[in-house]
Amino acid sequence: MALFSPLYNKSQRAGMPTYRLIIGDRNLSSWSLRVWLLLRQFELPFELVTVDLDQPDTRDKILAYSPGGRVPILQTRDQTIWESLAIIEFVAENHPDLLIWPRDAALRARARVLAAEMHAGFTSLRDELSFNCQARVPMPSLSMAAKADVKRMTDIWREARQVHQGSCQNRGDFLFGPFSAADAMFAPVAVRFNHYSVPLDDTCRAYVEALLQLPNMVAWMADAGVA
Repeated sequence: MALFSPLYNKSQRAGMPTYRLIIGDRNLSSWSLRVWLLLRQFELPFELVTVDLDQPDTRDKILAYSPGGRVPILQTRDQTIWESLAIIEFVAENHPDLLIWPRDAALRARARVLAAEMHAGFTSLRDELSFNCQARVPMPSLSMAAKADVKRMTDIWREARQVHQGSCQNRGDFLFGPFSAADAMFAPVAVRFNHYSVPLDDTCRAYVEALLQLPNMVAWMADAGVA
């Protein structure tokens, strides 16, 4: 059996890497959303494998693809990459023609800093505003740590939008103008804030709405069972 479907032979002939993406089910896997959205936004073809989470055999199924034991996982014909940020960097290196990160060096560095902060932090926000696409419930009473995470998140968004708007003519709707890897990293937070009705100022609300209105985000939410 071939590792990849013949559907992607066209990509291989064109000299593009052939990707297989292993994700968790859309309703629960925020990290999967990040990589899936990035590939879809930049129109990179991939074969998709979905593993149901929170099942007795979930870990064994994931371990069949990666020793890391977590999703998402990106495979090429000769490599396996796990961890969302590592996958994003791998894809960016393979497609330097695409503006996966901002072209301007200063903005690119800033975008990478914010993506890394998202990857490594916000533990209390994750724990207390859990990712569930189908859940739409009132915001729970948050701990001081979670409140600090929410404040830091909105500060990040507001500052990035204000700095970008002040320095670029082609402003766009996202953190650095056009959609970039930084926005992919924050997309699950937009879902969380929307579903828990987290109070936001106009700048942050506009950013959340810009993310949620992306056709690919709409498609993800529909596949997650959100009407």
